[in-house]
This record gives sequence, structure tokens and C-alpha cells, in this order.
Amino acid sequence: MRKLYIDRFEGQFAVCEEDGEARFGIPTEELPAGAKEGDCLLISGEGVITIDKKETELRRKNNAKKQKKVF
Repeated sequence: MRKLYIDRFEGQFAVCEEDGEARFGIPTEELPAGAKEGDCLLISGEGVITIDKKETELRRKNNAKKQKKVF
């Protein structure tokens, strides 16, 4: 199973990153309903894409903590 993160949207593509390095686009029509920037996506071996809500929330909390320290 692959784990990706949505970095941003450009036109009809979600620009995703894998392992903090590899970046590529996924057509928005292939994403689960409600997918947004910062979401963690899981891609199964069969190509089914789901949002990992637990991982997404954990990342958002960690990022908020980091931003609070900076500011």
C-alpha cells in the first residue's frame, strides 16, 4: 500500500508527494469525494484510493504545533 499526501491542486490534478520527495499529479476525478490539500491518501495494490483520516488529522495537529513554536 502506498501513502501519498496532497500538496496542492493545479487545474484538474492533485499534486501529491510520496516520501517527501517524489511529486506527481493524480486526476481529481480519481480522488475520493471531499479530498483536500494536506490529506493523506492510501493507494491499495488494486489502485483504490482512500483518505487516511487518522493520519491526516495527526499530520494537521503536528503541523499546527510546529507553526505555534515558530510564531
